[in-house]
Amino acid sequence: MSEKTPLLHYRLTSRSTSPETKNVHDHSKAKAGIGRLWAKEKGDRKLGVMVGVVVPTLLSMFSVVVFLRIGFVVGQAGVYQSIVMFLVAYLIITMTVLSVCAISTNGALDAGGAYYMISRALGPEFGGSIGIMFFFANVCGSALYILGLVEAIMSTFGIPEEGTAVVAGLQVLPSGYWWSLLYGTALLFICFIVCLVGAHIYAKATFVIVIIFVVVLTTIFINFIIVGPIVVMLPGNSGLNGTSTRTANYTGFRRHTFEGNLLPNYTVDYTTGAMMSFAKVFAVMFNGCTGIMAGSNMSGDLKNPSYAIPRGTLAAVLTTFITYNVLSLLVAGSCERILLQKDYNFLGDINIWPPLVTIGIYSSTISAAMSNLIGASRILYALSKDNLFGGFLALVRKTSLSGNPWFSVLVSWLLVQVVLFAGQLNTIASIVTIFFLLVYAAVNLACLALELASAPNFRPSFRCFTWHTCTLGILGSLVMMFLINAIYAFGSIAFMLLLLMLIHYLGPISNWGYISQALIFHQVRKYLLMLDVRKDHVKFWRPQLLLMVANPRSCTGLMTFINDLKKSGLYVLGHVKLGLLDGLPSDPLQSRYDSWLSLVDHLNIKAFVNLTLADSVRHGVQNLLFITGFGGMRPNTLVLGFYDDCIPEDDLQGKMLLSTGTGFDAVTPSIDRGEQRSPFFPDVRGAYDLKDLGEEEYVSLIADAVKMGKNVTLARNFNQFNREVLVSGKKIHSHRRMTGPFFDVWPLNLLQPDSRAYVDICSLFLLQLACVLQETRAWKHARLRLFLCVEAGCSLKKEEEKKLRSMLKELRISARVQMVVWDQVVELHWQRRGGKVRGNLAESALNVEMKERREEVEKEDVFQIFPNNAAQMTDEYICAVNNLIRRHGAPKPAVRFLYLPRPPADTSLYCTYLHQVDMLSRDLGPTLLIQGVTPVVTTDL
Repeated sequence: MSEKTPLLHYRLTSRSTSPETKNVHDHSKAKAGIGRLWAKEKGDRKLGVMVGVVVPTLLSMFSVVVFLRIGFVVGQAGVYQSIVMFLVAYLIITMTVLSVCAISTNGALDAGGAYYMISRALGPEFGGSIGIMFFFANVCGSALYILGLVEAIMSTFGIPEEGTAVVAGLQVLPSGYWWSLLYGTALLFICFIVCLVGAHIYAKATFVIVIIFVVVLTTIFINFIIVGPIVVMLPGNSGLNGTSTRTANYTGFRRHTFEGNLLPNYTVDYTTGAMMSFAKVFAVMFNGCTGIMAGSNMSGDLKNPSYAIPRGTLAAVLTTFITYNVLSLLVAGSCERILLQKDYNFLGDINIWPPLVTIGIYSSTISAAMSNLIGASRILYALSKDNLFGGFLALVRKTSLSGNPWFSVLVSWLLVQVVLFAGQLNTIASIVTIFFLLVYAAVNLACLALELASAPNFRPSFRCFTWHTCTLGILGSLVMMFLINAIYAFGSIAFMLLLLMLIHYLGPISNWGYISQALIFHQVRKYLLMLDVRKDHVKFWRPQLLLMVANPRSCTGLMTFINDLKKSGLYVLGHVKLGLLDGLPSDPLQSRYDSWLSLVDHLNIKAFVNLTLADSVRHGVQNLLFITGFGGMRPNTLVLGFYDDCIPEDDLQGKMLLSTGTGFDAVTPSIDRGEQRSPFFPDVRGAYDLKDLGEEEYVSLIADAVKMGKNVTLARNFNQFNREVLVSGKKIHSHRRMTGPFFDVWPLNLLQPDSRAYVDICSLFLLQLACVLQETRAWKHARLRLFLCVEAGCSLKKEEEKKLRSMLKELRISARVQMVVWDQVVELHWQRRGGKVRGNLAESALNVEMKERREEVEKEDVFQIFPNNAAQMTDEYICAVNNLIRRHGAPKPAVRFLYLPRPPADTSLYCTYLHQVDMLSRDLGPTLLIQGVTPVVTTDL
């Protein structure tokens, strides 16, 4: 290695080795079982607070730190900074413990520990990625402890290399890579057998180990009282040269010794040759404070996880904190600094029976290895139960008759065995610790998200936490990650994000609930309340569209087109089902929403779905116009398909849902074969099937919307609209330096040729919608063509065109203005009314200044009185207008925008009105007939 640090190079030797970087250990709750399965699962949980949580957490947090790191920390940092380090470290882990306690007391907890908490709070993507990292961290951590234990044994009992002194009667074990691998395999096999039998045997083994540990720790405390001054021989590799003294003093409690250890004295670490600093010592010390997840990893084996985890974990954290600080004070008051800096195994040298400390090191290390192994197996088992990786982990779900996941234990054991072949694990020791810290940060993030979401069901019985504690836990864990190794920290976060994306795109959909949805709801509700309709302004207007759909099978083209037209505004798909709730057992619409949302996903459109039940289509549309949306997000434009006799086509026939692989033509079996139908949408209307509404009711929909102050758009012939062909076609044109598809706009009310309507509210609304469509990404190469109808020989023809172009410039709209001579067409209208053709019609229509007219329109009341009489139009005139539009449609436009007159006030003329609109728009291809009632453009900044 180019640079050694104590974090990477420490070894668990009986004499001259410092601690290694590791510690900490460690689902899915099976769907609520019933009957015997539930009773069996409950019967498999056997561990209580002490054996199941306190003991494994104590051993994981202590491990070898209490024997090998205390002297290192106090010798380098001094008493003052050591206490500060412990306070900061325990502040960080206590914040995480509070989050663990909160989540674990918010509901039933199953196997998987931290993974289960994170996945059920943050969703499968986040939980699965963290779970994989936590699993590998436990696997590598177990291997680290096994190899450390092997090195500790070899330092005492191994036959040394040539030229090294031999201690008679002790050093009897052959040494070498393969021998060390054999010893490690044997120790790992012992751990495997204990974990394979079951959690209850593991708990009993750790209970025996904790008794040994307590005995050893008790003798250490007693030694500081009864053992007098001792001269200690320093190890041969302590870094002292041959001329310097190789001894140090254990003085017993002395004031001058304590005062000499108060301040920091950072020096070179004799095991690595690296110069120590506050950050390096703190990083080494912090690894001894981890291990808080060892108890929660056993969540699937606890009798009552929600009761045991918070109490056991808090008790273990408090015990270790007191022990570390008291032991630091005892060491500082009785050992010279050189002893602390040059002999990390001094506690064995001053013990009344030195081998006792060695036994404590061995027992705590083997316990830590078992804790990591069983924690890894439980995490792997939880991942397999959640089926996040399909059948890849199917075999891991196998359990014994007692419920022990023996196959996951076997897989974990094999992976640890593979890691043992590395022999030296210094290079991954930091990554293991960083993985654990990333898990702690994720637990805090999960608790913070639950708290911020303010979900009513998040009410943990443990209330000693706030969002402040969660935030401190996140920041503290991230800071420690980068303090230990910034490169590994960045790499681990990148690895987590990669796993997250893989699970997001390849994993199955879960039904755990997504915290992101709760957070989005919380924020959307807050901002909807801030969206004040009283502050609406025309310059921030955007289309908010309600598209009424009778049967989605026949109008997918229109649905995708309106998605382009919305311009980041509200887009709602509305549907009316005829019927009444009277006599029905339940709402028949609730089961339909999944089908509609699946169609939205299939078409890749950004739309909401709103369904209603009504006795008529008219009443249903009224209901939707009244209730759709919230606050300032309400539809301002109603879009209807056109009422004609065209036979609808099934656009979904043969189409498949990519998410489920189900076809839209799938049939749901029924007792009555005649009632079999698609689970998505009914078949399209046949040639002889009756429509759900008549002509008068259809025109009433238009009149009702205008009365409510809604703009109305009628979409016709969109069964001929092929978006893919048009969009791809513009790319071909662009290579040939040609213009893209066209949008034709006819701003004049062609059914009232004597009106002055070039710049009224409706004509400007037409122009705005066409411009909005042109600005979308798919249609950015499209061109607008604006058709201005004039009479031949008009003296103001040039001036009219100039003023119209000036208006377009003020409105920042790019369009090609084309003058259309329509003398012969308008003559038919005046002959029908008994008058003569007035050659100055166009001149009188546009003689008024454009700007003055726009100001007049803005002051005009939106809710105008409907015309009292139907337009006196002949079929001959309307056919002539239709022919005029078609003649000026070369090249063929993608969509035409026409002025839609308001329905007449006399309802008896509704059928005539619809007939005239039908003739006007017949055979024009995809056409939008638009009636605008609200101002939508402005020239103000």
